[in-house]
Amino acid sequence: MTTDLADTADAGRAARRAVTVFPLLVLAAGALGMVMPSAFAGGKTAVPYLLGVVMFCMGLTMTSEDFQGVARRPWAVALGLVAHYVIMPGLGWAIAGLLDLPPALAVGVILVGCTPSGTASNVVTFLARGDVALSMSVATVSTLIAPLVTPYLVLLLAGHMLDVEAGPMMVDILKTVLVPVVAGLLVRRLASGLARRCLPALPWLSAGTVAVIVLIVVAASASALKDAAALVLLAVVLHNALGLALGYGAARAARLDPAASRAMAFEVGMQNSGLAASLAATYFNPLAALPAAVFSVWHNVSGAAVAAWMNRRSRLDG
Repeated sequence: MTTDLADTADAGRAARRAVTVFPLLVLAAGALGMVMPSAFAGGKTAVPYLLGVVMFCMGLTMTSEDFQGVARRPWAVALGLVAHYVIMPGLGWAIAGLLDLPPALAVGVILVGCTPSGTASNVVTFLARGDVALSMSVATVSTLIAPLVTPYLVLLLAGHMLDVEAGPMMVDILKTVLVPVVAGLLVRRLASGLARRCLPALPWLSAGTVAVIVLIVVAASASALKDAAALVLLAVVLHNALGLALGYGAARAARLDPAASRAMAFEVGMQNSGLAASLAATYFNPLAALPAAVFSVWHNVSGAAVAAWMNRRSRLDG
C-alpha cells in the first residue's frame, strides 16, 4: 500500500502475500456472513467507522513524494483522474442498463464505479512492474476529491432510480474518508518514527477491517444474495475487466509509456469498494451494498492475476 514498500528488500514477497491473502480473507468473511447472518447483520452502524480505520491507515502510508509526483507530472495525473471518474461510473451505468438490474443493484454497481481508486491498487501496480509513483499520485488525488465528485456522480447517473441524498453523502465522505486520511497524514508528519514502525502492520490492519465490512454487508443481505449472486458476480466481473482494459487503453492512446499504462489500468479498474459498501449501507438498502462486497473480493483476485501476467510480459519484452 505504500511507496515505502517498494523500497524494502523483501517488498515483492510482502506484496505477493498481501494480494494473495487479502481476497481469501475477504472471501472467508463473506462466507461467514452467509452462514451466520443473524450474528453480524446488526453491525451496520459500525461500517462508516471501520472505513475510517482503513482511510486512516491510507493516510499513514502517504508521504510528501506522493504530492510532489502530482506537481512533476500533472498531465498524467489529470489523465488518470479523468479516466477513473469517467470510465468506471460510465461502465457502471451501462452495465446496469445492459443487464437490466433491479434499481437497488443498479445503484450499487454505479456507486462502486463512482468511488476513488482502490487502496490496494499501488501494491498491484508494483507487482505488475508499473509506475508506482504515478499510481500513488492518482490514488491520493482521487481520494481527496471524492467528497466533491462521488455524491454528484451518483446523483447524475442513479438519481432517477432511487432517491440520492448528495449533500449528506458528501458530508459523510468528508467524515469517513477525508478526515481520517488527513489525520493519518498529520500523524505521519508529527510522529514519523512511530508511523514508520507501524507501516508493516498497516496492510494487514486494512485488509482485516475491509473483511469485517464485507462480513457485515453480506450478513445484512444474505437472503437477497442467494437469489442475486450470479447476476451480481457477472456485473462485477464485467465492470472490473472493462475498467482494467479501458484504463490501460486510455493511457496508451495518450502515449504514456508501458509502465505508466500498467499503473493506469489498476487506478481505473480497482475501486474503493469499502467506501461504496459504507455509502450503500447508509443511504440505500442492503441489496445495494452487494456489488461492493463482491467487488472487494473480485478486484483483488483479478488484479493479482493481471499483475502477474503484465509482469511476465514486461520481462519478456524488456
